[in-house]
Amino acid sequence: MNIKPLQDKVVVKPIKESETKTASGFILTKLEDEKPSEGIVVAVGPGITFDNGHTLVPDLKVGDKVAYAKYSGTEFEDHLILAYRDIVAVIEESND
Repeated sequence: MNIKPLQDKVVVKPIKESETKTASGFILTKLEDEKPSEGIVVAVGPGITFDNGHTLVPDLKVGDKVAYAKYSGTEFEDHLILAYRDIVAVIEESND
């Protein structure tokens, strides 16, 4: 399947947090209704042109890890289609 976002939309594959095991062996999981707020960009739309002729092109690329506003976007299968304005940050891993 290939999802081609329109205008300023971005397709993200949410990153689900894994289970955490305590030292005593208890497994801690997030609540089922807790939505992730990080994901990997899998497609970026071409941008949106405003009435004044200015074009806003999302400055994201496929593979970027991003943080987005919780409870935003449209779910489609195991992906999320977000408006560019709902992406709040690009997460860069440090090598320290």
